[in-house]
Parts: sequence; C-alpha cells; structure tokens
Amino acid sequence: MTVTLGIDTSNYTTSVAFFDGTNGRNIGQLLDVPEGSLGLRQSDALFQHVKRLPNLIEALKGAGLPTSIQAIGVSTRPREVEGSYMPCFLAGESQGRVLAQVIGIPFYPCSHQQGHVAAAAWSAGHMDLLDHPHLAWHLSGGTTELLYVEPDGVLVHAKQIGGSSDISAGQLIDRTGKRLGLAFPAGKAVDALSLKARKALYFPVKVQKMKFSLSGIENQMNALAEQGESPAEICRFVLGSILYAVDVATRNALSEYPGLPVLCAGGVASNRLLRDTMRRSHGALFAEAAYSTDNAMGVAILAFRMLEKERNHG
Repeated sequence: MTVTLGIDTSNYTTSVAFFDGTNGRNIGQLLDVPEGSLGLRQSDALFQHVKRLPNLIEALKGAGLPTSIQAIGVSTRPREVEGSYMPCFLAGESQGRVLAQVIGIPFYPCSHQQGHVAAAAWSAGHMDLLDHPHLAWHLSGGTTELLYVEPDGVLVHAKQIGGSSDISAGQLIDRTGKRLGLAFPAGKAVDALSLKARKALYFPVKVQKMKFSLSGIENQMNALAEQGESPAEICRFVLGSILYAVDVATRNALSEYPGLPVLCAGGVASNRLLRDTMRRSHGALFAEAAYSTDNAMGVAILAFRMLEKERNHG
C-alpha cells in the first residue's frame, strides 16, 4: 500500500498527516499565543513548530501511521506566487527534507494554499475538482482570496481573481474577539455567539466585481461595541458582513465563469452562517470542519498524487 506523509507548519498550527490514496489521518496542534495577543512573531512560531513536530509524528504513529512511507510532502510557502515566504514554514521543510534523505524517498514541496484546496476537495468528497477548473475561496487568518483554480499537472494552479484588498476575514474575526475579550483564535467563539443574536445586522460592503475591503466592517464593529451592543449581535454583524461581501463576489465571479463549482477552504470556511448561505445560494462545497482549518492532509494528498505520477510516467 502506498502511503505518503504530509507536514504543514503554518503561522498558528503544527500538523502532520498520512494519506493512502483514499483515507488518511491528520493530527494538529495550535501554537501557544499569549493571552490578549493577536498573534505571534515568526521567530516564536518557528521555535514552537520545531519543538512540537517530533511529538506530533509520534502521535501520528500511534494513530495508525504505517511504518513504510513512500514519500514526504511539505508546505514550504504560503502561496505558489513569486515572493511568497514565511519563516515558520522552514520548520516543516527542514525536518521533512532530512527525513526524506535519511529514508531515501522522494520529497515533494507545495504551497500551504494548494494544501488547503486539496484537503477541502478530498474532505468534501470531490477529489475530481483537482483535475478540473473551479472557483475556490481561501478564507483564513491571513488570507481572504477568491481563486480561479485549474490543474497544474498533479498540483493545482490558483490565480487570485478577487477577495479582500486589506485585512483578511480571519483578522477581522480575531480583532472582534479581542474587542469582546475572547480567546485567540476567536473563530469558534464568534461563531457560537453569533447564533444567539436576535437581529440579522450586517454592513453592505462595497464590492467592485470580485474585490472588496473589510476594514470598514472593523470600524463599524468598534462603533457597535462603544454603543453597548451585545456581543452576540456584534458577532452576527461581523459574520453577516463578511458573508455579504463573499456572496456578492461569488455571484459576480459566476457570471464571468458560469457553471464552475465553488469550493470553500480555510478556517473561516468552518463558520456555520457562511456554510449554510453559500450552499443554499451557490451550491458551494465545503471541507469538513476538521479540514477547514490549517492541516497537513492536503499536503499528503498532493504528495501522493505526485508520487503516483512519477511511478506511472517513469
């Protein structure tokens, strides 16, 4: 049986996974972020990844990782565009390369974003999307991008066609959480609070074709907090406003690329309001919640595809 190992060391999560062509397992751990902080310095993130990777590999072995690994895949950069770089990915890349060299097996690099797309397609039950053009939202703490995705060999090429021109949806949600005294990252808490809201407040974000700005929502959120609005209503306002922008941009994209499936990936894509509305309005496909957040499963999947291609084409 062919099995590949995937490693992803993103800005806030260390994760490892294995994939056998059909099934797999991912184990991840959030990095420790000081209370009241909105993030980590890259040096601190890198240090935590280096410390945690050996323990996570050991945990993955206990969860069924086969002893025979045929290839290792690692996310080495945020996106597959020139100049895309974050030091935290060096942790996974260095340890992955060493493992591959010692064992004597192929090492396959990819981008964090490519991994997100692959994990979302697999967990949504539509691996076929990796071989056909489609639209994809990458909604996370660092990225809010609408992508036109097309096959690039066994990988995928993602071209940004829309999304936020300033802060990401995840940044907005975390800033909302900080304003309300919620723990970082605040996505799950903001999602849960929003379901208790009695009003469907939102800010009608201006969308130019498929691009928009989210900073205005932050200003409105702060104003609501200063006026004494309840946390539940504030959370519903923020999520509803993000959804408005994403929904309009998706409609505009589908008018330009009619008939293409829409895939949603990234941690913010686990939000229930977003999922319900985008499925109803656009038939959007979503990763399972466990594979919406940062994970190494997509990296392992892409490594499997690259290995199979090499074997089949010599």
